[in-house]
Amino acid sequence: MHITTSYEERIMRTLSELGIPTSFVTQRHRPLHCECEDLVSIGLDMFGREQRLERRAASKWQSMLPTAGHDGVVLAAISGFRSFDYQRKIIERKLAAGLTVEQIVCVSALPGFSEHHTGRAIDIGTPGCPPVTEEFEQTPAFDWLTRRGRDFGFWMTYPRGNPLGVIYEPWHWVYREEAA
Repeated sequence: MHITTSYEERIMRTLSELGIPTSFVTQRHRPLHCECEDLVSIGLDMFGREQRLERRAASKWQSMLPTAGHDGVVLAAISGFRSFDYQRKIIERKLAAGLTVEQIVCVSALPGFSEHHTGRAIDIGTPGCPPVTEEFEQTPAFDWLTRRGRDFGFWMTYPRGNPLGVIYEPWHWVYREEAA
């Protein structure tokens, strides 16, 4: 999907409303991400909430699950598509809790900058492991994903020391069509 001028304006207006200077994002060189409009259900997540992904990412996710299961690994969705407005609410809650923007952007993307907007990003967990923690790295699910995720087009976005300055997120994977 193409990033329009009106979408960029919406992002800048939202950042201003949140009290975040535009220089804050331009200095960090984070890519903009549009909201996907072609979403399909991938079923329920670990918490019983319906999750959606972009159509091709959903298909690859659905085909990956039985393959992992055949290898004795259970992969569970934690979070898929997130809208611009939902991402804004995440940031608003964190600001209201007293976190600084610098603290927030190490763990959460600002509205317009989240891979979850694309419908191709999915936070993955597994039974017996607390969701969205580094402990996921110690699970058979993570080991399987690092070995086999690319076979299905899924890549971990935020390894240790990533150039975007985001914390290590072994649970956050994104579908890259060109890699599948």
